[in-house]
Amino acid sequence: MPESPTEAGPPSVAVLIEALAADAGDRTALMRSDGSSLSRAELARRTRLLAQRLRALAIAPTDRVAVLAPNGIDMALAVLGTMRVAACAPLNPQYGQAELAFYLDDLAARALVVTGDSPALAREIAAQRGLPVIEAGEALCATGDAPLPPTPVSDDIALVLHTSGTTSRPKQVPLSHANLAASMAHIVAALQLGADDCALNAMPLFHIHGLVAGLLAPLAAGGRTVCAPALRLPDFFDWLDACGATWYSAVPTMHQAVLTAADGRRPRRPLRFVRSSSAALAPATLAALEAHFGCPVIEAYGMTEAAHQMASNPLPPAVRKPGSVGLPAGPEIAVIDAAGAPLATGTRGEIAIRGANVMRAYHAHPEANRSAFTAGWFRTGDEGYVDADGYLHITGRLKEMINRGGEKITPREIDEALLAHPDVAQAVAFAVPHPTLGEDVAAAVVPRPGSTIGPEALRAFLFDRLADFKVPSEVLLLAEIPKGPTGKVQRIGLADRLQALRRHDFVAPRDVVEDILVQCWQEVLGGDIGVHDNFFALGGDSLKATRVVARIVSVLPVDLPTALLFRHPTVATLADAVRQTLDPSVIAEIERILDELAPLPAAGDERDARPV
Repeated sequence: MPESPTEAGPPSVAVLIEALAADAGDRTALMRSDGSSLSRAELARRTRLLAQRLRALAIAPTDRVAVLAPNGIDMALAVLGTMRVAACAPLNPQYGQAELAFYLDDLAARALVVTGDSPALAREIAAQRGLPVIEAGEALCATGDAPLPPTPVSDDIALVLHTSGTTSRPKQVPLSHANLAASMAHIVAALQLGADDCALNAMPLFHIHGLVAGLLAPLAAGGRTVCAPALRLPDFFDWLDACGATWYSAVPTMHQAVLTAADGRRPRRPLRFVRSSSAALAPATLAALEAHFGCPVIEAYGMTEAAHQMASNPLPPAVRKPGSVGLPAGPEIAVIDAAGAPLATGTRGEIAIRGANVMRAYHAHPEANRSAFTAGWFRTGDEGYVDADGYLHITGRLKEMINRGGEKITPREIDEALLAHPDVAQAVAFAVPHPTLGEDVAAAVVPRPGSTIGPEALRAFLFDRLADFKVPSEVLLLAEIPKGPTGKVQRIGLADRLQALRRHDFVAPRDVVEDILVQCWQEVLGGDIGVHDNFFALGGDSLKATRVVARIVSVLPVDLPTALLFRHPTVATLADAVRQTLDPSVIAEIERILDELAPLPAAGDERDARPV
């Protein structure tokens, strides 16, 4: 393999592909999940054919060409072939009509490349816009060769992706061939990839993680990559064996799914390492992965605007730090304050980067560029700090930070505490609106198969591990946590997506204790209250909790600290706690008195408070 693609990075994807074919054209470049393969020479030939088809449409290097297809070799060839002559914009094949129309229009796409298994909707919308549609399957299977198209220069845009758009209109991220070349080289160096390595890539090829770490970096190292379909379990373990994979990279939710479905299965050939990126990996999940696969787990840090990798934990024998995303592994990294000044070691601030893999600017978005760039540094929007050993620790996404009545809470800390419970397979904490606190904390949890764990048991577990104000007021048990198209959990918007699950069917009080508690809550909160309603979801806060507790102890002979309401925020669970402090004979006496007395007096009217 020539030195430039592996060490310095190829000046363009086209140069990389041709260098591979010239060096050892019969060696395998791409594989299917069943183990069948495509050689380096065939990779070069087929991508030339697609490039020729695009050139025949007068497509120029500055034009954007959309590619839409499911994961697989055909999708990989379509992306690589398009990047040889134009700016490739891969799109999610699951997009609906409105989404697909938006992205094609926003890109001002000149053409659409599809494969035989692309959804018909893509062709229909392209036809409505008069866009030429190239069937990559037909173009790439033609016999014969095609002349070499003009080679893009390193500053030409190779790839255009969009930000997620969870809080604003999605922004275009243009990445040049030079950006991709730098990122490829960084990943090859960090993972010590070589010609004997085989990557199993189940990450989407419309996402920067799958495109650069899963597809381009293995090729740049002279190795092989498996273009698997979307993650399927337990087929994943068959793929590892069929292809002789030596490593795979995925997001944490995919790793958690692999562990859940493993059922004792391990690859016949031990993996060299497992890589995790694109979201925080809980230390408990990292430990479980290492125990299962018997190899190191390398957590890395990447984002679209940096053509993926920015930091990475090193391979053994160097130190890996669970909970850290490792050492700078590509661009320069700094932690800065709001004004852009660098902060001292150990001080939290915004993570900023600069280097050859970082995009020059968002496309046609001057306002976003003004806020994103400070003195040559790109502000990532992530909060973190660098420790005394130079390892970067991410404490959260600044936009995802929860402000609970002035207390700043990092949701990742709650995630990791929940994932430390043996019955929890997946967990994500998120903000929910609150009328007086501004935001409150909730968490969605997927229990492990066969678990009977309940929300209150999980909250009790957290009270032993977190400050009280960080414990979620609500824990929702789900079969699956909603995720974005790349498999990442998107905290922002999760409250809206789970709103229906946060509502409970109305259940009236079932005994005298619940009846008293409901009346006390109603006096402070108003409205109809059922026994499963959550005090904080109804608008309760610490001041209202104090008033409710004072009202309860004026009626019931209990020692009820206000903190107990935080630990038992529904009438049903608080009633259970109250009953444990009351003798059954006292409850019977209360019932007798209630039969004889009028309803509870108005709050503050001490003359008629019931003696018990």
